[in-house]
Amino acid sequence: MGRFVALAIVVLASAGDASAAPPDFDRDVAPLLVRRCGGCHSGPSPKGEFDLMRKANVLKGDDPVVVPGKPSASLLWIRVEADEMPPKKPLSGEEKAVLKGWIEGGAKWGTDPITTRGDAGDWWSFRPIRKPDVPAGVHPVDHFVNRELKSRGLTPVALADRRTLVRRLYFDLTGLPPPPERVDAFAADDRPDAYDRLIDELLASPRYGERWARHWLDVVHYGETHGYDKDKPRPNAWPYRDYVIRSFNADKPYARFVREQVAGDRLFPDTVDGIEALGFLAAGPWDFIGHEELPESKIDGRVARHLDRDDFVATTVSTFLSLTAHCAQCHDHKFDPISQAEYYGLQAIFAAIDRTNRDYDADPAVARARTELGRKRMEAESNLKRLDDLARTRAGNDLIEIERQIRDAQKPKGPVKPEYGYHSALSDRPDAVKWVQVDLGRPVAIDRIVLRPCTDDFNGIGAGFGFPVRFKVEVEDDAGFHKPVVIADHTDADRPNPGMSPVTVRAEGRTARFVRVTASKLAPRLPTDFIFALAELEVWDRAGKIHSLGASVSSHDSIEAPVRWRRLNLTDGHYPPVSEPAESLNSKREALVARSLTGGENAERARAVATLAKLRKEIESLPKPSGRAYVGAVHTGSGNFLGTGSKGGTPRSIRLLPRGDVTKPGAEIGPGALAAIPVKYELPPNASEADRRAALAKWITHPENPLVWRSLVNRVWSYHFGRGLVDTPNDFGRMGQLPTHPELLDVLAAEFRVGNGSIKSLHKRIMTSDAYRRSAASNPANEKIDTENRFLWRQTRRKLEAEAVRDSIFFVAGALDLTMGGPSFRDFVIEKPEHSPHYQYHLHDARDPKSHRRSVYRFVVRSKPQPFLAAFDCADPSQSVDKRNQTVTPQQALSLLNNPLTLVMAEAFAKRVESTAPDRAGRVAAAFRLATARAPTKAEAEWLVQHAEEFGLASTCRLILNLNEFTFVD
Repeated sequence: MGRFVALAIVVLASAGDASAAPPDFDRDVAPLLVRRCGGCHSGPSPKGEFDLMRKANVLKGDDPVVVPGKPSASLLWIRVEADEMPPKKPLSGEEKAVLKGWIEGGAKWGTDPITTRGDAGDWWSFRPIRKPDVPAGVHPVDHFVNRELKSRGLTPVALADRRTLVRRLYFDLTGLPPPPERVDAFAADDRPDAYDRLIDELLASPRYGERWARHWLDVVHYGETHGYDKDKPRPNAWPYRDYVIRSFNADKPYARFVREQVAGDRLFPDTVDGIEALGFLAAGPWDFIGHEELPESKIDGRVARHLDRDDFVATTVSTFLSLTAHCAQCHDHKFDPISQAEYYGLQAIFAAIDRTNRDYDADPAVARARTELGRKRMEAESNLKRLDDLARTRAGNDLIEIERQIRDAQKPKGPVKPEYGYHSALSDRPDAVKWVQVDLGRPVAIDRIVLRPCTDDFNGIGAGFGFPVRFKVEVEDDAGFHKPVVIADHTDADRPNPGMSPVTVRAEGRTARFVRVTASKLAPRLPTDFIFALAELEVWDRAGKIHSLGASVSSHDSIEAPVRWRRLNLTDGHYPPVSEPAESLNSKREALVARSLTGGENAERARAVATLAKLRKEIESLPKPSGRAYVGAVHTGSGNFLGTGSKGGTPRSIRLLPRGDVTKPGAEIGPGALAAIPVKYELPPNASEADRRAALAKWITHPENPLVWRSLVNRVWSYHFGRGLVDTPNDFGRMGQLPTHPELLDVLAAEFRVGNGSIKSLHKRIMTSDAYRRSAASNPANEKIDTENRFLWRQTRRKLEAEAVRDSIFFVAGALDLTMGGPSFRDFVIEKPEHSPHYQYHLHDARDPKSHRRSVYRFVVRSKPQPFLAAFDCADPSQSVDKRNQTVTPQQALSLLNNPLTLVMAEAFAKRVESTAPDRAGRVAAAFRLATARAPTKAEAEWLVQHAEEFGLASTCRLILNLNEFTFVD
């Protein structure tokens, strides 16, 4: 039974590569010394006075560190061979082989001293892409791979059989197993282009985008909670995930894909993709406390925003360019040609960005209309401000004094008691309907109802905290409000915040016992949540008597946090006292402005006021925005979304921080990019915030930027072969790995660049090579030379990622819901959602069909990984994961045996195959074929049938899900 249940153990033995010539110093040895030793053993004060960057310190003197030709006499090799250096992470077998081979070959030194930074031109990844010649009629992949194999004495294994290939193609391109009938059809298809046809078929499948979007989301550390201490949900993060899936399925040109994610709002305005793509900037973790509960004036608040910009920089540069620019946050990069000033120049590009929910229109015509009306409104507002500034200049101190009094009228007068207000529960959207009502105890002839606003220092909202943007006031004699009488309706247009000025509603003697205020559009408390709050609701009769004091209060909901917030505070008689009503002060101001302007100027100002009113009505007449996405954005003044920044879209001042210390800001730094890349970052005059990002997007995707094309090609290659041509996909700098096949990388990058950035064409180019189609069989002679298969003499047997394992279980069980897009399913229950949510996976019912969708549509929590997926090395959404771990552990076998998901799906699997055959043997054979794409051998079939007879078909299906063959792909 063990051969069916236990997962195979992958032995990762390390051995050096045999080569006819010793390793080249500048190409092989110097980068190794920089990467693994330079952090401690370089610079003016090397650890132990042991500088490995200079020839004089390594090869000369009475006691050289390296004795040419004699590793056993070389102190450096002695320490490395004993795994004493580096102390925390010893060199791998391959790295040791390079070092030993160099010493044995005479320890010839090259460039001296070894530079840990140097000019861009001296490092492979910064050099221009050059397309070397490939013989006519020869596949470029095979040309360079076979040449390398021959030079190293390696013999390629034979090509894989067709059944192996079809399973490999399905999992690589769709992440799902092939249906048995499709395997049979491909195996029997003798057309010469059958293989190409299958690739095209799978690339055209909507399952392709779901598969490859998951790879991309790993790299950009996408998650649907904030992370940090208060790991609150992001219910509107999913549109970015759907955008990525949609883009892969459409084979969107890679340059456009990049540009949309960095500056879609500027380069592709009024398009859905141009907005949803900005979820890239907001995909990573975010400190809720540091941003929402601490202002930028506080040190911790400045630190939080600095780290947020660092995340923008790190994610952008590592994702698209495979560089570690964020290492220059505290000082010049120690290894790559990136200065600290350049790092802060990149921060300046994102200096106005905040993470927020943004409303948008799916209809491009509506989006264009909203944008154009918003532009006209801003022009009218600017014209009105110009005339008001002119009046202020002419009127002098008189107008300034009235405006001061108006500001003062918005503030509470006298001591503010804590019992000032009713506060609804929080909502994640502004259009949630909330209501609060007062029971006067008996019918009263009402003259007027007075709504007194709250004040609160939270998030700088201040006066008018929580006052509804749209609302209506109703009266009734029935507490159920079945036939209400509306006495004030302000639900058709947004109302300005009243500050502390009371809002009076006339009832004209209407008799009623109950008064209800319904908020149809809530006030923003934070960019991510909305509330309804009132300090007091007063009901007066014509005799001047107030009837609401002490009246009972009910509501749709309430935060109930006494003594500060509770329902009874609404009728307790406590509210912030204010001075002269703002309405009369505003009248005085308008009269003074009129006297200060000429007749023509007054007429122009009246037109501006009328134009503004007309534009507001036109804007209000547009359909409500149809979408909401969590993105990186700025507050544009259009009113449809807000960031946490205090300057309304104006970029913050960015200063160079010595050692990254926000308390010691240095010189101000303007927006800029990296000089090491041979493309100029060009910013137009009077550039807006969005222009900065647009310039960056164009700089990244410039045809002469070699990194962007190499980076993507290497990522795609890595998912097809289990490792990249460069085995550090996020780091093409000196601390990263060198390419095993640099000319091949450049050939593919050059083709990709001129081929409209078609990722699907890149897939096909790679997958039609013999290198990709080889068997995963071993070769003892090759193993001795290239244990890790770095030079591709065979295909690497790979373990399925966590999501592919889960999706395959659902697929073979016939329970996989292939519904695409939309809000994510939640396979957990949230406890304590108001404060610091607890995500409880064990409370979820595995039988819930809403959770039977593909794993890419799962709600991704940062603070608590999903246990089943975590056992199979699911990516940490708080980190940029350029390649998954591939472990084999007992926990994986136990999860496949005992996890509720497996138990439920094993039952469904058994039920599915029951109808496929009349007898037990046929059913077992059908289950085996669904899981492995082949028929069981005679011995396998006999053993499984025997198990089914003794333990039942569901138990046998559960056993089949534990096969090595189910979770590995050859």
